[in-house]
Amino acid sequence: MQRKKAVVDAKIESASIAKGLLLIHTGNGKGKSTAAFGLLARALGHGMKAAVVQFIKGRSDTGEEAFFRGNANLTWHVMGDGFTWETQDAARDLASARKAWELVCGYLQDKTINVVILDEFTYTLKYGWLTIEEVCAALQARPSMQHVVITGRGAPEGLIEIADTVSEINLVKHAFKDGVQAMPGIEW
Repeated sequence: MQRKKAVVDAKIESASIAKGLLLIHTGNGKGKSTAAFGLLARALGHGMKAAVVQFIKGRSDTGEEAFFRGNANLTWHVMGDGFTWETQDAARDLASARKAWELVCGYLQDKTINVVILDEFTYTLKYGWLTIEEVCAALQARPSMQHVVITGRGAPEGLIEIADTVSEINLVKHAFKDGVQAMPGIEW
């Protein structure tokens, strides 16, 4: 343990860069948004200002939104129309994604916002609603100390390349496959 402590202490000592981070939570497992909202709780606990923009989710009755809504340092936007297999309206989904992206671009230029969470964002790239070039350009031009968290399955390689931290959450087992319905407090 002494040797391990020396190695860890040396790594901590050599980490001298302070900057805003781009984090991605991707993969087919459950918990990508939950991880982002855990980070949100941490940031708000430190008095940071944050914005959440949800791209696919179209409901405002989630437990996390209810919990966080009263925080003066947070703005929360539900901008989606629901899951794409439910809407069956590609033009409307595209328009909603573009509208949400315009809002995000404002936050990505606001130095007073410390954390921006783009929930279920990867689908905007998968379905071609946004281009990887415009997204990467906006993310790279944001204020130097602003943190951005992106969630969603199938994060494209171009987004992964510019990210600082990428976590892939894998599915091992899910109750839904055994016929268990989505449970309040667990799924939403």
